[in-house]
Amino acid sequence: MKSNLFLTFLTIFSMSLMSSTCSLDDDGSDDDAFDDDGGSVVQVSNAIVDGKWMVIDFVEDGTDQTYHFNDYEFTFKSNGTVTASNGNLTKNGTWFTGSDNSTPKLILNFSDSNGPFEEISEDWRIETSTNSIVELRHVSGGDGSIDLLTFTKI
Repeated sequence: MKSNLFLTFLTIFSMSLMSSTCSLDDDGSDDDAFDDDGGSVVQVSNAIVDGKWMVIDFVEDGTDQTYHFNDYEFTFKSNGTVTASNGNLTKNGTWFTGSDNSTPKLILNFSDSNGPFEEISEDWRIETSTNSIVELRHVSGGDGSIDLLTFTKI
């Protein structure tokens, strides 16, 4: 009898402890909801695996660098891999979404150690997302410079 009472107490205590560790954003919504700027972790995760995408804007430190991605088609797969191909060259990487202090993020990682694919290997804040466009922003932890990256569905 004592062991059943103890197990019941332990189960209730564990469940209450687990539920108290889940947090809500400051606005009372969970991490999957839109933030103030319109980004959504769930929406991006669902939309980005549907079809091919291209970079229509990449601004690094105030300089337009979009031309580095001309002719590249990005394919995001549900297993967390991403390929960027221009017909002659294919770059492989990984991606995932999540939240950092209630800020929705898209994290891109290509294995290049320098060049444009290294430059977009960042934790991007999701600024805006629809089924056909994803606008991202990254603030450098070093000098505070701002990079912008926009994908549109092909």
